[in-house]
Amino acid sequence: MAGGKAKKTAAQRHAGGVGGVQFQKAKGQHILKNPLVVQSIVQKAGLKSTDVVLEIGPGTGNLTLKLLEVAKRVIAVELDPRMVLELQRRVQGTPFATKLQVIQGDILKTELPYFDICVANIPYQISSPITFKLLSHRPLFRCAVIMFQREFAMRLVAKPGDSLYCRLSVNTQLLSRVFHLLKVNKNNFRPPPKVDSSVVRIEPRNPLPPISFKEWDGLIRLCFSRKNKTLGAIFRQKNVLALLEKNFKTFQALQGTRTQSDDMDAAMLGDTTNDNSMSMDLAEDREDKEDNQDMETDDIDDTDTEMQGACTFKDKVLKVLKANSFEDKRSSKLAQEDFLLLLSIFNKEGIHFA
Repeated sequence: MAGGKAKKTAAQRHAGGVGGVQFQKAKGQHILKNPLVVQSIVQKAGLKSTDVVLEIGPGTGNLTLKLLEVAKRVIAVELDPRMVLELQRRVQGTPFATKLQVIQGDILKTELPYFDICVANIPYQISSPITFKLLSHRPLFRCAVIMFQREFAMRLVAKPGDSLYCRLSVNTQLLSRVFHLLKVNKNNFRPPPKVDSSVVRIEPRNPLPPISFKEWDGLIRLCFSRKNKTLGAIFRQKNVLALLEKNFKTFQALQGTRTQSDDMDAAMLGDTTNDNSMSMDLAEDREDKEDNQDMETDDIDDTDTEMQGACTFKDKVLKVLKANSFEDKRSSKLAQEDFLLLLSIFNKEGIHFA
């Protein structure tokens, strides 16, 4: 019996168990064990004694306890009931007990309360939806300091021309300022994940650009479908032209029946809570190696009346690109300001992306 118990204990240690709680890799449970890294995260969060802190995925509470030492209150959202019990056990009978509120549930399905700062070591498989759920939260918080898989983090902070610059980069940076804080080696976790991590600081922009996020994301999604192709090549594709022309005709039909204020209501950036288009996976924007030649398009038969109409609309789209020197540019090199200008000039011509 003793030998069997020893083997079980060894197995628990190998799996990263704490206090009899077995960590489940499938659920992204990797507990940050290095106290120096924990302390660094708390310091970089810039907490005040009056702050309410939202912690996502507190696990066994290593980071939680450090947050409780500084903040006014910590609201911890944890899915695993075993972790909830372990966290409550650690603060029971201490001065921290009254400062901690634990919400057991799925962070993606939980209505978030008011908070000043978010600090989180999150399951990496839900990095994107958590990021945009936070950015859609109102009222705006001061900042979020979050541990991500390193590649995802580097996509968040990527700049035009970087190999990892993608739709995720552009959309996140439209809504916030993102800063890389520190790299965290995988050996700082128990059990260690397969990849290294990075901590980033996300500061929501206030005020937000007065544009429709659905409209914006429609353009960005299209431009980054082949980020190393020229915009002229992308906008010559028949399926792209067909979609834009459909939007164009719909917009024209609605022009006389809705006011400008209607155009900007629920789709405004300030109200994006239920916008599923915001969720983007880490693998998004990965492209097969390809040359930078323009995509070929079939010739349009001028004898076909319907195709003549398509050609006219095609000319309208390409004229916008040419007149503003966008035709030969590539999405991988364009900055936020470029995309905002491109969206503006398309909209002025009645061309919409949502």
